[in-house]
Amino acid sequence: MTTDHASSNGDAVLDSWIQRETMAEAMIPLIGRLYRENNVILSVHGRSLINQSAVSLLKIHRFARHVDGVLLRPEETLPLLQAMTTLNLGPASINLAKLNLKYAQEGAGRTREEFLRTELADVVDKQGQNTPTGTDVVLYGFGRIGRLLARILIEHSGGGKGLRLRAIVVRKGGDFDLTKRASLLRRDSVHGPFTGTITIDEERNIIQANGTAIQVIYSDNPSTIDYTQYGIHDALVVDNTGRWRDEEGLSQHLKSKGVARVLLTAPGKGALKNVVHGINHGTIKDSDKIITAASCTTNAITPVLKVLNDKYGIVHGHVETVHSFTNDQNLTDNFHKGDRRGRSAALNMVLTETGAAKAVAKALPELEGKLTGNSIRVPTPNVSMAILNLTLENGTTKDEVNTYLRDMSLNSELRKQIDFIDSPEVVSTDFVGSRRAGIVDGLATISTDKNLVLYVWYDNEFGYSCQVVRVMEEMAGVHPPEFPALPVRVGETSPALA
Repeated sequence: MTTDHASSNGDAVLDSWIQRETMAEAMIPLIGRLYRENNVILSVHGRSLINQSAVSLLKIHRFARHVDGVLLRPEETLPLLQAMTTLNLGPASINLAKLNLKYAQEGAGRTREEFLRTELADVVDKQGQNTPTGTDVVLYGFGRIGRLLARILIEHSGGGKGLRLRAIVVRKGGDFDLTKRASLLRRDSVHGPFTGTITIDEERNIIQANGTAIQVIYSDNPSTIDYTQYGIHDALVVDNTGRWRDEEGLSQHLKSKGVARVLLTAPGKGALKNVVHGINHGTIKDSDKIITAASCTTNAITPVLKVLNDKYGIVHGHVETVHSFTNDQNLTDNFHKGDRRGRSAALNMVLTETGAAKAVAKALPELEGKLTGNSIRVPTPNVSMAILNLTLENGTTKDEVNTYLRDMSLNSELRKQIDFIDSPEVVSTDFVGSRRAGIVDGLATISTDKNLVLYVWYDNEFGYSCQVVRVMEEMAGVHPPEFPALPVRVGETSPALA
């Protein structure tokens, strides 16, 4: 190859990139406008397009080829977005990749606008008609999960018509408490810096994050706060302290003025509903004043166990979690009321118990008494793994079960909960920031007829927080319809009806 020819090829590659980058830049204001003015949430197979850079949008487009087997081209999606802005759409959640693929397969000579008018008929010319009024949210506690919930809620704030983060409640830690709380929201050793700007209003005790004014309230008593004095009404209080886990304790929140409902970010005790979104969120009723979002491990494994039980039947199994250490362990050896947890979390693998296996039955009663579980805490700050060792009623092969699970991660109503990967190079840090509840590692699958071993990664902080937000959306009734709609398949039961 001559130097001139090589240079010509290099120029062509650069020119192609510049063209695609230009189209991606043109998408950004369209995506933002649809989000803020129409409450339309755009994604590509679960990857959000909102608040992305041009390069990030192109990367997300590239990702689609792993799912659909074909390239997703900006020259195809940009005209779709342009057509959407002319339709006065009502609130919707739209998978742009699936919509584009459907247009290519079923467009039948129609213009994009004609196709969209048919495909999105339920929300066309519905701008402002089905828009929720907004639900006030209070985060009671501002630890690891509380701050991640805040990030997600701020990211989803849009035009302020969905879940609205209004306040956090904490115990005052000192003279510089407000500054330190804001700093912890701004910087995170695991999840990186906050995307956007954060300022503080010391006079009003408010943290301002990307236009969201978060009132910081100091209290140690959940029953005596008057939220109405801050303009907060009918609030959904999310208790992420773990301090109270039964109905009696959590009911204290309902005694405060301005509170309507309570959600616990931990497994509940007694008769409280433990909800795993995607599995039993359809059981939430308006009369349910206190709901729990179960645990990160329960959320990670229950969707996978459900689809396996539906197809193969689970006779019994054991769940072993390799779990990152948590705040309830000691950094160095010291007294701890729990067994083994007093030993240094940074230096040891710590064998402990987990209630996640038994908790699965609260969301999936058909697995009652079929699962056991243990946990090994390891010296990593985030991302855990569940090893499912199962005996099945019907045998399968590695290829068959992997194909099935991959299909469930893409085309089932559990696609927001289950992810699938078969890369030979991934390690735990690659899953930091995953928005799925659990990710099946296909290469690690072991199947010998009726004996199956699955490895499921999960971001026990961020992935779980995404599940919590989904439950919050269900409680508040602010989850928009999804497009394209999934086809109903024979033998498949909607999780909302389970």
